[in-house]
Amino acid sequence: MLVSSHLLPHWLQVLFTEKFFNACIIHEEAKKNEKNIYCLDCCISICPHCLSPHNSHRLLQIRRYVYHDVIRLGDAQKLFDCAFVQSYTTNSAKVVFLNPRPQTRQFRGSGNVCGTCDRSLQDPYLFCSLSCKVDCIIKTKGVSGLSSFLFDCNFLSLSEPVSDDGLMTPDSVLEPNASTRTSSSSGGCGGVGCRTLACTATTEIVRKKRSSLSACRPIFPRISEMSAGMMNRRKKTPNRAPLY
Repeated sequence: MLVSSHLLPHWLQVLFTEKFFNACIIHEEAKKNEKNIYCLDCCISICPHCLSPHNSHRLLQIRRYVYHDVIRLGDAQKLFDCAFVQSYTTNSAKVVFLNPRPQTRQFRGSGNVCGTCDRSLQDPYLFCSLSCKVDCIIKTKGVSGLSSFLFDCNFLSLSEPVSDDGLMTPDSVLEPNASTRTSSSSGGCGGVGCRTLACTATTEIVRKKRSSLSACRPIFPRISEMSAGMMNRRKKTPNRAPLY
């Protein structure tokens, strides 16, 4: 998480910093004891065997994709405004990353990138993860700006049984551009459909950052131009070895 954690609501701070998929100490002898469920009311991660005391609480299933924590987009939209956060489709489910992933290659200053961590993105996305969007909101609008990003969700249940390990296969595709429109019509979440984040200021700042990065790109002659120059060279008479 890039922003200072003390600026966030406690449940959000724990969600972004918690280490999921560790073995549950209470049920260390049981099978499938990975802590892949987050209880928003208790602000702790639990395993499927810990569910009984939390049945009436708001529960969020955490999944693992390419070794990093993701949540289903349908669940995320009940808690956050996910506009302009890049989503993926894997195992027939749309997911978003909680935190930015480490980058193995250096950014070269071209293309569409995350407004916080400069990870390459598909147009017209602005953020690679939920925490990157939170970081940008706090930097541009202050902590008070989070009120328009977070939704009041009074009920959140597990969408399916959590007997699986929460792992997703890497058989995935990027969401098409139309997916940036959030389907904020989920019921029971404090009128999500009536509340969307005004991203105008944030979007403008991110775009200015991108344009300044693009302006710093080194200019090299095109390969086609270099090839044409070499082709136009006049051929010389080949030097042959004398015959004896």
